[in-house]
Amino acid sequence: MNSPIITRLWNHRWGRRTIWLLLILVAGGATVRWIYPELLTAYIGVVNAPLTYDIGEPLSEREFARLGAELTQNYRQERALAQTASEENPFARRLKVDILMRTRSFQKEAPYPHIEYFYKAGIRRYEGPKTCLTCHSTIKVTDSDGKVRQVNTLEDVVHSVHFKFQSTASGFSTFGFDGREVNGKGTQPIPVGKIDRACGVPGSFTWTGWAELVKSKPAHGNGEVEIRSEGCGQCHIGGGYHPSTEQMLPGHDAPAEAKAGIDCLICHATGYDMNQRTVIEDKHGRRWNQDRSLKTALTVGQPTAQTCLFCHQHNMGGDREENLPAGSAPDNLGYSKRRLLHPGAKRGNSFQKEFDVHAAAGMVCTDCHQPEGHKIPRGDKGVDLVANDLPHKKVECEGCHTAAPHVKDTQDRALLNGHVDRLSCEACHIKELRADNVVLRDWVHPVWDAEEGVYVFKDVYQSGKPGKGFKFLWFNGNGTFLANALGDNPVAKNRYNPLMNQLVKIDDPEALAQIRQAALELQKSYPDLDVERYVKEASDPLTALTPDMLAKRQKMIEENIRPVMEKGKSRLYPFKVFNAIMYEEMGNQGPFGAMILPFDYPVYYETGKPLQSVKKALEHPIVKRMYEAPFKAYMMDEFMRYFGVGRWSGEYPVNSDGSLKNVEAHWMRQMGSLMVNHGIRKEGRKCKECHSSKGIIDFEALGYPAERIAELQSLPEMK
Repeated sequence: MNSPIITRLWNHRWGRRTIWLLLILVAGGATVRWIYPELLTAYIGVVNAPLTYDIGEPLSEREFARLGAELTQNYRQERALAQTASEENPFARRLKVDILMRTRSFQKEAPYPHIEYFYKAGIRRYEGPKTCLTCHSTIKVTDSDGKVRQVNTLEDVVHSVHFKFQSTASGFSTFGFDGREVNGKGTQPIPVGKIDRACGVPGSFTWTGWAELVKSKPAHGNGEVEIRSEGCGQCHIGGGYHPSTEQMLPGHDAPAEAKAGIDCLICHATGYDMNQRTVIEDKHGRRWNQDRSLKTALTVGQPTAQTCLFCHQHNMGGDREENLPAGSAPDNLGYSKRRLLHPGAKRGNSFQKEFDVHAAAGMVCTDCHQPEGHKIPRGDKGVDLVANDLPHKKVECEGCHTAAPHVKDTQDRALLNGHVDRLSCEACHIKELRADNVVLRDWVHPVWDAEEGVYVFKDVYQSGKPGKGFKFLWFNGNGTFLANALGDNPVAKNRYNPLMNQLVKIDDPEALAQIRQAALELQKSYPDLDVERYVKEASDPLTALTPDMLAKRQKMIEENIRPVMEKGKSRLYPFKVFNAIMYEEMGNQGPFGAMILPFDYPVYYETGKPLQSVKKALEHPIVKRMYEAPFKAYMMDEFMRYFGVGRWSGEYPVNSDGSLKNVEAHWMRQMGSLMVNHGIRKEGRKCKECHSSKGIIDFEALGYPAERIAELQSLPEMK
């Protein structure tokens, strides 16, 4: 201590205390900044490392000028071709295109302003966020109240749902089966979202299925092995070896390597090449490649419907939708290690111009989902555990069309506008979903897909028809922890109970026949399968509950869920319904189901042995940590309380010899109900589609008494 100041301080008791306090603070800061993150990542078993991509050498001045001219010329030609699409004579069309291309207006069009920006800034190679932040280190954001603020661009992206896909904040429209609002007042906030939500559609968690390489043997390959890419990471903007795990843990931020791996272009570049989006494997692990070409970077701008659909096509029209625009994800699977295509559409509501009036009008997603910076709202209504950047920002038809949208038909407009008080716009203007909309999915009995050359789940039942692929439910904007729409009949209290009715039974004869046929097909590969029992359990999943558990379910519905159903105002909405049979960990079972277990994709797809796949997935470090004390205290106990179970058992479902314990296959105890808000038709339904004895609406299931049902099915105006 040679410093005179420190010496004088040390000679006084309060001075020594001050020095010790400063040393403790410095040591604590160092621990939080450097030591804690390293210990935490080691504990959860994730890897971070510098991310490299094939970005090529910087272009010369001449090469850059040639590239800019090529992009501009191609854009003008596409415009000319679109403008002459009605010309049927090929020669005449070529002539018109040539004339248009030489017009002054076409010659002046400069569609990609970043060609000039990059040229002036001396940028000759694209290096990811580093390049974007050269000019866009901050952005101005206009909040819902009109206030403008300046934010750090990188941090704005990193703390968006599109990067971290979870939230510990309040604002979820989801309620637990214990009656509490998820992350609401008085709860212990836990990270909730796609990052840790088990789901029967993809059959895995993000960690156990992030970036995988699968050995396939497609029929066209004559027995040759073809490596395919698969995993949740293909649809997310992070480029690391795992989802943004650190952000869901207390006191932790995404590491610098992960931030450098953000894929800005997949949202902002119209020229993005989805063929680049395949799995890379290096010494650190597996991750998803990106298109980081300068050619693509020069096409950046505001997101378009096409760029949003690079990821959201899978969720909407599905991987197998036909006649998609050039550049779409399902038609550009990769130059090598191509991505797998998945049968069965998740929501089955297309956003192509042939099926959606807003797509046909040329609208883009952000016209309705108006962002604030990189925070994009999904509306203030929801039934599932998808995190929401702006939970109190509305996204609804009335934003453009008002609460009295019918103006043209002078004879019936008052009657139609009166319906808006009871019916959502979607109830009339979504007439059907895609035919391959999946309703029932079987992960327990995989089948061989010769085209893809892998074993896949069996879609037992698909339908896009009302009453089959989707059902009409009362909805007040809230949902349960397991994606069940909540609401109540406004004029018939205590008569409506979808968790004991529409969402737990399939009694449509056509649907039952198709389920039985699917079971008979499965029986050819699984001789021990009891067809009648299979049909019964698939169409009536409550058969898995004991009488005591069923009574407890009914009690919890009335005491905990009914008050939430009666909140606010309810209207009828169409909901896509879905259920799956998966393996469950029965040590964490309640009246509404048990904890479903993930599958390891390579084992599942390559071998068709689902139990071995589950065992492999359970070996993942973070899955093991879920069964240990820190995770139990931090989130799992609270998670299970929402689930309708008192606490997380913490008993790892694998014996010391590697065998599974307390694991059984079951259909989930109720169907999930997913909002469908796209696939909007210009013309609504005709009155008789609903108001007849053979109408598409089950008025009895909606809680109406017999007298009112008779009136609704035989209105005098219909005669």
